[in-house]
Formats: sequence, structure tokens, C-alpha cells
Amino acid sequence: MSNYYSIGQLSKLSDCKVTTIRWYEDKGLLPPAGRTEGNQRRYTDKHLTTLRFIRHARALGFDLPTVEKLKQLNGCCYGDHVEADKIAQHHLADVRDKIQRLQALESELVTMIEGCHYEESHQCRILEVLADHGQCDGDHCG
Repeated sequence: MSNYYSIGQLSKLSDCKVTTIRWYEDKGLLPPAGRTEGNQRRYTDKHLTTLRFIRHARALGFDLPTVEKLKQLNGCCYGDHVEADKIAQHHLADVRDKIQRLQALESELVTMIEGCHYEESHQCRILEVLADHGQCDGDHCG
């Protein structure tokens, strides 16, 4: 037998704001809730499982269209698992690319900050570099 939850209970159990639950429902990511005679939403364990799936995928950085695709693939067929693996591999490549770009950005900021000796020369290296991208060591735009 399934449990029934109010939207507030579902929010607490899933650590998801009520407005976000309604938004996911409006966008079709979460199936519509049943309604009581008083027109209050009533969610089931399936809603809770789906919401946790969505929240976990979002926490891992998957965008909403990809979450929807993964949710659809959350079935039983081998091909579904292969497609899910491809999606995750692509996302991992994107994450690794972002990490590399962030590391280059970090390096550039460290160089810029360490090169700033305002107290000695009364010139701010940070402002000079920001005004002239050609003074940067690497390409961090992108």
C-alpha cells in the first residue's frame, strides 16, 4: 500500500522547496498529484522516488532536459542503460572541461593578484590586467 503525502510533507522528505515541487509538476518532470475532495495535492511514494531522482540528478549538474531524458530512460531495457551511460559520459567530459577552465582561471587570478604591488608602485596590476586582456598568461575566456 502506498503512502500519501501533502506537498509540505513531500517537501520535507525530499529536501525540495514547495515552489520547486509545483514547478516540476507544471513542467511535467513530476507526474500530477492526486487531489483530495478539498482539492489538496496528495503525493505517493512514486512521487517521492521520482522527486529524489530529479534532485540527485540536478545535484550532479545535469540540466533539466537531460534529467527528463534520464527519467524516461529509468526503465528496464538494456538500450536504455546504454543511452544513460552515453549521457553520463558526455556530462563527465563537460565537467572535466569546466574543471580545466576553472583551474586556468584560478592560475590567472593568482598571477594577477601576486603581481599587484600597489603599495610599492602605486599602480594596480589587477586593474591593468583587467583593462588589457593581452596581459593575461592564458586563454580563460570561453
